[in-house]
Order: sequence, then C-alpha cells, then structure tokens
Amino acid sequence: MKRIRISRCGSQLLSQPTTIPRRPICPYAAAALQRKTTTSHNHRIQVRLQSTSAASDAFDLEEASSGSGSQPSKSSRLETKHTPLEGLPSPHPSAAERSSKLAALRSRLSLPERFPLQTLARTLVHPSADPNPAFNNASLAVMGANLLGYYTTEHIICNYPRLPIEVLFAAQEAYIGPKALATIAAEWGIEAVAEPGGEVDPGLLQLKRLRPGENPNPGSLQPFKPVKWNITTTHRIMKGDEFGVKKAFGSAPLSVNQPVTLETAAQSFVRALVGSLHLHLGRPLAKRFFRDHFMSRHLDISKLFDFRTPTWDLSKLCAREGFEPPIARLISETGRLSRHPVFVVGVYSGNDKLGEGVGSSLDEARVRAAAAALKGWYLYKPLDVTVPSSTEGIELEKSNWRPNLVDCGEVIC
Repeated sequence: MKRIRISRCGSQLLSQPTTIPRRPICPYAAAALQRKTTTSHNHRIQVRLQSTSAASDAFDLEEASSGSGSQPSKSSRLETKHTPLEGLPSPHPSAAERSSKLAALRSRLSLPERFPLQTLARTLVHPSADPNPAFNNASLAVMGANLLGYYTTEHIICNYPRLPIEVLFAAQEAYIGPKALATIAAEWGIEAVAEPGGEVDPGLLQLKRLRPGENPNPGSLQPFKPVKWNITTTHRIMKGDEFGVKKAFGSAPLSVNQPVTLETAAQSFVRALVGSLHLHLGRPLAKRFFRDHFMSRHLDISKLFDFRTPTWDLSKLCAREGFEPPIARLISETGRLSRHPVFVVGVYSGNDKLGEGVGSSLDEARVRAAAAALKGWYLYKPLDVTVPSSTEGIELEKSNWRPNLVDCGEVIC
C-alpha cells in the first residue's frame, strides 16, 4: 500500500484561491489582517517582531479559518499598507542600527560593541511614552535600581562601618538619588524629545512631558509624611526605601501615558542602563561601570553630619566604650577683650585628645571640638575592605578575603 505524505494532505486542506497571493508583500500584512480580532498590544508586537515567514503562516491560517466556500473581501484579501512610523508610540527597534546618536552614546560611555544598540535604545523609552512593557525600560529600571542600591550600600557600610543610619541614607541619596541620576544623565549628553513617536531618533530620551503648571499624581509620586510619633529610625529602615523614604499608603504604579518630569525619565534611563549591562555583559562589567561612573564622584561625608547635642553624645560614647569622661581644655586664645576673639579648645579623654575646635567663644569652640571628636569616631575607615559582591562568581579569591568590621551602632541618647 502506497504511503501518502501528511504534508501533501495538509497543503490540500489549507489550499488558497489562486487570486490570493500566498506570501504577503511585507510582514505588516499579517498584523493588518488580524487588526479586527486582536488587541492593540498584540498588534504592536506582531508589527515589530514578526518575520516574513511568520507573517506568511499567519496569513495562511487566517485564510483557512474563513472557510473554503466563502470568498474573502477585497479589503481583507489584499491589505498590505505599511504601518506609518507616526502611528508607533516609540521608535522601531530596527531604527537603532541606523542611529548615529546611539552609536555615539555607546562610544562615549566606553561600552563594548557586543552591547546591542536595540537594548540601548530601549533604555531610553520611558513607560509614559510607550506603555508596552516589551518596548519600554520599566523592567530594566527595576533591576538597575536594585543593583545600584546593593552596590552603593555595601560600599558605604564596608568602608565606613560606624556611620549613623541618617548619614547612611543621606550618602546613598547623594550617590544614586533622583537628582544625582538626573545630573549623571545630563553629563552623559542625554537629550530628550519634545514629543515621543516612531519617527524620532531612537537616540533621544522618549517621554511624555509634564506640562507647566500640571501637577503629577500626588498618590504615587509624593513621599509619605508620617505623623510625629511614627518618625523613627526603625520605621525608616523597615518601611522605607534605600533612602529612608516611604511612598504613600495605597499608592498605585503610574498609569500608562501619564506625563512625567524630565528628571524622572532621566533617572529611569540610568537605572535601566545599569540593569541592561548586568543582563548583557555580566556582573563584573556592570560593577566596573558602576565604579567608574558612580563611586568615582567625590562626596565629602563629613559635611553630612548634623549634631544637635555633640557634647552629650560624646559623653555617652565614652561611657559606652569604657573611655574616661571627656574634658574640654583651652589650648590657645587670642583677642579675648577685642571685637573678634578666637579660642582653640580641645576635648581630652585622659591624656588622649579626641578633637579640637575653633570658635569666637569658649562654648562654640567646645561644641565644635566635641563634634570633631564624634566625626573622628564615626568616619573610621578600615585599611583592608572586602565587599560582599566581590565573593561572587569569578571574583572569588579566598586568599584576599578579610572579614569586615561590624560596629555596635551609633549612640542613642
């Protein structure tokens, strides 16, 4: 008995009329045929991602489902109009290869050529411009924010293990806060579009701008302001973000096509870029990029302190550590009876001088000396520092591992 090939039977059942072309002219014909039965989200994906062969298969299935007896209409049979670029909310991914701005940005940031320009273009698309999660940078920004918070926290805590939690929050905001990320994006030469669309250059930051005088959604963008009894350090650690700020209760994520400020879109791009580097190039290169562009920025942590009662804090610290009670001694003075006197006071614990301060009065010099002594304690920096992320993957070197100092915490008065 002669065997019949199944492919021949399938081709006979799915045979099309001779008047209908078997392969459409462009891949957008399949998306145009399915426009009546699919949602706009699926239409966007088919228009951007389907190849010519996939479009041909979808065209065949559409014709087979219409039945062999019914003749398709003229508009559905030959609808091969190309979707205009003005109809897309963001640039087409294929336009990234022809963008000189993207190539210049990749070279300016010293990124390797294996980092795809399509991904770099996606990091520039804010969800306010394109609500489709397959083409905006929302998911990459979430991952990048977690990586930035992790790398910054371990760097500060391991290098300054005695920092108070308030100073730690301030240092993290100074390194990777919203204003810091917006400044970094501006230094990289990022330019934003006036209005997003598929016809603009993919090397520009795509966002829907917030008009002058228009207020953003207060429920999702404004920070949470708790009552007085709820403002505690424990509350900020447990309920807040990496900056010690908590969003409002019941806040929902930003709705699609909601306008945002340029600062919000810029920080989203920087976070998405770090996340995409981690995915495409690996953790070592992403960490080196973080070290070159974030930790290389100078930050004077000593100016972040704001002591209210430094003399009282210093007394409590000496009592906790078993030191002798601090005593203020006058080191030198000049012009006591003049209009501008200067006093130099030192704070001693036994024979050890803890700090020194200068002021126009004895009390001012004593307070400054106590503050200098507290800064000398809190700004202690170990010589050998090993961050936890250096023990992962190929960077693991057990011979160079040094346990980090774990301090008992700040002084609570």
